[in-house]
Formats: sequence, C-alpha cells, structure tokens
Amino acid sequence: MKKIISVSLGPSEQDYEFTTKFLGEDFTVKRIGTNQDENEAWEQLQRLQSKCDAVGVGMVSDNYSVGEHRFVNPETRRLTKVVTRVPVTTGARVRRLLQISAVRYVQKELVNYFNNNKVLFLSGMANYEMANALAEYTPNMKFADPVLQAGIPKMLTSIGALELYAKGKATVDSLSPFKTPDAGKVIPQVTSRLVKRAMKDAHVIVGTCSEILRYGDKASLEGKTLITSTVTDSVMEQFKACGVNLAIDVTPNTFKQVVGVNVLEAMILAASDVSPEELSTEDLHDILKELDLKPRLLHPTGKFRNIRRFAFVIHPLSAEYIRNVSHIPKKLAGPAVMRTLEKTMAYSPPFVYSEVKGIKSPTGAEAEGWLITVGGTPKEMLSHSPEFTYKRLLGAASMAEKMGAQIMGLGAFTKVVGDAGVTVAKRSSIPITTGNSYSASGALWAAADAMRRMGLVKAQKGKKLPAKTMVVGATGSIGSVSARLLAMAFDEVYLSGRQERKLEALKKSILKDTPDAKVFVTTDSDAYLDEMDMIVTSTSGAGKKILDITKVKPGCVITDVARPLDLPASEVAKRPDVLVIESGEIELPVEGKLHMRDIKLPQNVVFACMAETIVLALEGRFEVFTIGRNTEWEKVKEIYKLGLKHGMKLAAISGVNGVFSDEDIAKVRDLAMEARKTWKPASAAAAKPKRATTRTRRTTTAKTTAKTTKPGA
Repeated sequence: MKKIISVSLGPSEQDYEFTTKFLGEDFTVKRIGTNQDENEAWEQLQRLQSKCDAVGVGMVSDNYSVGEHRFVNPETRRLTKVVTRVPVTTGARVRRLLQISAVRYVQKELVNYFNNNKVLFLSGMANYEMANALAEYTPNMKFADPVLQAGIPKMLTSIGALELYAKGKATVDSLSPFKTPDAGKVIPQVTSRLVKRAMKDAHVIVGTCSEILRYGDKASLEGKTLITSTVTDSVMEQFKACGVNLAIDVTPNTFKQVVGVNVLEAMILAASDVSPEELSTEDLHDILKELDLKPRLLHPTGKFRNIRRFAFVIHPLSAEYIRNVSHIPKKLAGPAVMRTLEKTMAYSPPFVYSEVKGIKSPTGAEAEGWLITVGGTPKEMLSHSPEFTYKRLLGAASMAEKMGAQIMGLGAFTKVVGDAGVTVAKRSSIPITTGNSYSASGALWAAADAMRRMGLVKAQKGKKLPAKTMVVGATGSIGSVSARLLAMAFDEVYLSGRQERKLEALKKSILKDTPDAKVFVTTDSDAYLDEMDMIVTSTSGAGKKILDITKVKPGCVITDVARPLDLPASEVAKRPDVLVIESGEIELPVEGKLHMRDIKLPQNVVFACMAETIVLALEGRFEVFTIGRNTEWEKVKEIYKLGLKHGMKLAAISGVNGVFSDEDIAKVRDLAMEARKTWKPASAAAAKPKRATTRTRRTTTAKTTAKTTKPGA
C-alpha cells in the first residue's frame, strides 16, 4: 500500500486520514495542517518524507509562468527543497490542467455560460492559463495583481497588460534583494475598497477560497460565480452566508474526502513511480482524461440562478417622444425648438434608458438586460447616410459589451436603416439580431387571433381560409415572411410594393414552396383594398401615408408591423368598422412584475423584436440570428417554438388607443356588419386594372396604372 502525506499551511482542524484505491493502487492519505506556521511545515516535511511514497505541500503559492517569465515563490521553494527522498508537489500542474478543463466543461454544460461575462482574477499571474482559456469566450476581464501585490489602485484589463506587468515585476524582483511583502496583509483600506467594488461589479471571480473570503463579503459576493479549488464544508457555509450563486470547484470530487490538488498530483506521482521531472504535462493530461474528472458545481444557497444578459436598442419615434421623455412643457416646445432638439438628439451618444429585470423562463433560465437609446428619430436617420446610424449602433454595442450583455437586439427603425443590421453585425463584437423573425411570427399570431375573435371569416377544417389578404411592403424582411405564411393559410394573397421585379421574384419563390397558392402582385395597393379581409403593413415609410384606409373593406383586420406606424391614430379614427392592431406584442414570463421603464406598452409586455432578443438570451443562443432583408422561414418557425418553450405568450391585442377588450372587438364587428349592408367597393370597377394572366400581362400593364399579375387560369 502506498502512502501519501500532505503538509498544509491551512488549519489543522481540517486534517483527515483515509484509505482508497486509485489508478490500480491502494493508498493511505493523511493531511497535516500547520495553521500558517511555515517553520512547523518545514519541520514536518523534513521528518515525514521518509515515511511515505510522495509528499504534497498545500495552501502555498504556486510557482508559475506568465508569458516568457517564470515566477518562483521563495517560501514554496524552501518547503519543497527540504523533501529529497520522495517526489514532492504543490499540485500546480494538475491545478492548471483542471482549471482549463473546468472552464471548457462549464461552458458546454451550462450552454455558453461564460460568454461576455465580466471576470475578475484576484491573481491573474497565478491563473494565467485559465485567463487564456476564458479569453476565448469573453474580453471582459480584470486582473487585481497590481492592487494586491503592490497596492497600486489600478486594475489590469487585458492579458497583454498582465504580461507587460509580469515583465516589469520580473525585472524589479531580479534587481531587488528584498522579498516582496505580502500585500494582502498590508493593503491600504482604499485599495481594499477598490477590490470589493471590482468584485461587486464582476459576474465571475477567480481566486483561492482564502483570497475570496479575505476580500469579499455579502455585498460583493451575492449572486456571483466563483472559480476556486478545494471547497470544504466550512468554506461552503461561508459562501452560503454571502449568497454565492455558483462555486466551481476545479478539484474533482474523486474521493469521499475533499482533497487538494497537491494530494491528487502526489497520488499520480506515487502510482506512476516516477519523479515530477519525468512525468510530463502531456502525461498528466492523458491520465486526467482517462480518469474523466469533472469539476464540482456547487450551489451554496441551494438554488442556482442561470442568468443571461441582453441589450436592446430603442430610439424616439418622433420629436413628440423626445418632448415627453424630456418633460418639456408644451408652451416651450414650439416647432422651431423641437426641430432643433430633434436634430441635436440625433448626434447624442447612446445611453442606458432602463434596466430590465424579472424575466424567468419555465425552464429556470433567467434574463436581465438594458434598454439602450440612440437619439435619432426615423426622420433624422433618413436624413443622414446609413453610416451615421451604424456608428451610433456600434457605440451602443460597445456599451452593451462592457456591461456584460451577451447579445443585442435592434429595435424599431434601427433595424431598417441601410442593410438592416448586416454591417452592424459584422463590426460588432457581440451578436446582433433585428428581431424580424419573431416580429413576423408575432404579427401573424396576433392577426390570426384578431380574425378569430372578429368571426367574419369562417374556417373550414383542412382547408385554407376562404379570404383575401394583402401584404403592403411585401419585399421587406418581415413582409416577405408574412407573405409566405399567409400563402399557406389564405385562399388569395396579394403582394404590394414599389418594385414589380422584386415582387415577381418573391411570388416565384412562394409558388415554389406552396405550389397551390394563389398569389398576385401589385404596385397599387389602394386598388384592391376593398376586397381584403386582412392586411399586413410592413414598410419603412417612416410616417408616410401607405394606404387609404377609407377604401378598406368593413371588418378588415389590419396588422401594422411598421415602426413608426403606417397608420397613425388620425387615420385609424376614420374607420371604426376596421380593426387595426399594432402587430403582435409578446407577454414575457415574469415572476411578479417586470422591472423596466415605460415603453408605452402594458405591464410585462414588449415588442416582438425585443422578445426575440430575450428568447435567444434565455436559450443561451448568443449568435447572429436575424439580420438583412431576407428573413428565413425556418428561423421564424424556430423562434416561435423557442418562445413557447420559454413561456412567451401573445399579449392582449393592442391598437393605437391601447388594448382591445372583447367588448371593443365586438363593437368593431357590429359596426362592420352594419357597414357591409350598404358598402360598395370602389365604384369605378372599370377603373380598377383588369387582372391579367402571367402570359398576357405585358400587353395590359402598359395600359394600366397598377401592375397586377395572376397565375394562369
């Protein structure tokens, strides 16, 4: 039977002795704590080395390398040099391998867990390899080495800066004959506050248990993730008292007794019957891989909160929005003042409008984030080149990244400008989505519910709705997907837009997917409004008049997806017998009340494009999902299913004057039924262009204002 003795500078009250089988060998393992008495530890190591097969030295500073520089702790060297008869180790190599393995494991097991996390290393130099591993997932890292080693009130913010600091320290150490003092014991109070503040700001803290508990308290550790090693029961109780969310113990739970990495590496050396110099790092890696060791994921409070973070960009839809948010009295807000303010706001840097908290999926995942405002109204965005808006969106993305957001969504007109998010996604360091997939899904979800509640079109099981529908702005991102969905469900679909060539291409694509669809194209939507049972408007007209609502068929359901709305309140008021809804807003899964400033929607309700960002965050899908003007049908289906998985619901249907109650919809229906008794479609039927077959369109469209095509009879 092989015997391992671990001499630790830790407390003697944690001593243990046990027997076990490991790597095919029987072992007796004994720990001896010396309560920070280095001289006693030296004496124990000198006396006991002849009574074991390998020795571990615990609770000492590891020797380590940073870049090209190697650092050797004098006291650690003194303690290990006294052991000459058997292999001796601090476990440094195993610890580094387990740290990297733990990062990889948690990132996969908890689905992109470290993506853009704010990580604080209490000692970046001692955890250099782990820092490089985490750098694959997040650039948001801080290193407290200058603070804790030299009392300099300045954190390092990159691995490059850490390497430069290490180079300088190596030079100073080589020139100085004196040992660097333990800064942890003499650290000024102001510097201690700096460390606590950095811990409070971080999402993840890396350090030994003693380091974390020395500088942290409940205020700075509550809700945090800790990466550490050898978490004992007593340490676990302290983590619980501080409200720690997750403790990742890189030392695996290999035995019934919690042991340090020095013990684990000593056992490997004893079982291998080689010296530490003969056992290469590659050999150690292979042994650990064969053992299939996994980190311990500990939940001190008994409940793990898997919180994901997002950002969503909003902007004022008009000068009136700016006036309302700025609380400018109407008597001071004259036209000239508002024009100046609107132009000035367009140049303002992005800023946080509101935090968003309280979102919790039925799966247990949580999401929190920020609404970031860029100052330009649609009018101002259109008056500048796309690059003007791109710069402000990239500024918002940079702000979101620094706050720890893992994905950012573009709202309202910001997802329309230029190439609809493509350039911003390419240049941004965090994933971008426009939310158009869920906007398309939500729009038709709401439209279907509205038509069902109106009850004017009767569905027949297994057949398409015997109704006509039109998509205004059909070649746009949301419009094209809406058209594809409607072609599957409605008897006839009209595609309306400004460019006939693009409309024809969309029609051809729809017929390829849905051969039995009846699809028409037109460049004059007003000519067919009197026939439509449902209309979806999805343009980028920025407030321009898109259709003549006075020509719409009574009882028609109009879903206005555009932001700003294609149909303002003044237009909607002209037709109380038409149901105009503002696309499909989404009710979030919330525990209690959503914490967010007012965005002119009911409590716990957000726009579908924002809901897409939240769904992706809850799912841990930190990726560019929807960008450009060609929204993919497969993504529309996917985000809809993911939304259901995470508890998203269609919110109460809203219009320009707020939520529609059942009584409101019944009133619109009654008015529509009454209006239909005397309703006459556009009087001059002859003035309406004759629908030509595809074969004869060329001869007829030259004689008509509207260009409309219909599949061959």
